[in-house]
Amino acid sequence: MGLIINRLTNLKLRDIVEQLGISADTSVHADMPLYIGGPVQNNRGFVLHEPIGKWEATLSISDTLGVTTSRDILEAIINNEAPEHFIVTLGYAGWDAGQLEKEMTENAWLNVPASHEILFDLSPENRWKAAARLAGVDISLLSSEAGHA
Repeated sequence: MGLIINRLTNLKLRDIVEQLGISADTSVHADMPLYIGGPVQNNRGFVLHEPIGKWEATLSISDTLGVTTSRDILEAIINNEAPEHFIVTLGYAGWDAGQLEKEMTENAWLNVPASHEILFDLSPENRWKAAARLAGVDISLLSSEAGHA
């Protein structure tokens, strides 16, 4: 599975926590935008965060980065007890067994180590360009036009 971290929804954190019965009236994060995490289960929330912390349902991605799907992290965020850095997404990207591995061997994906700066310090529209630069690719040199020789 993967999470898209550069496409915003029209929703705010307030919209989903209020549906869960959590009051957002005093939260500094209530108007934080949510991301389109992917097309699969887009009614399910995922919080990509640093540091990992001790939440009910967390998958560690690295020594400091985790993804949590449990309600307790949303309650902490909305009660101003959030992890230091976080992104909230709805949905995820998924692949069938062996599909992602096959696409990786076909160079359909650029694979780079997770970067705190890219994830949490850059604007969403600049994240994919910065990730490509980590792989040695200058996106500005690519063209969407095809030629004939």
